[in-house]
Amino acid sequence: MTSYPSLRTDIMNAGGIWVDEEVQVDDGLVTSRRPADIPAFCAAMVDEIAAGHRAGQMATA
Repeated sequence: MTSYPSLRTDIMNAGGIWVDEEVQVDDGLVTSRRPADIPAFCAAMVDEIAAGHRAGQMATA
């Protein structure tokens, strides 16, 4: 997961893996760090939506 650096310790203490990247995609979940990362976040979201349903994800009706 990406986030503000100030949240690194909290995320790691909760069992997360913290990365310092403008966008991180993990099995369809897209995260980013800060407002400046919004262009990369939006591009990753478009890619994930275009990719469609992934195996193991819950299907919607």
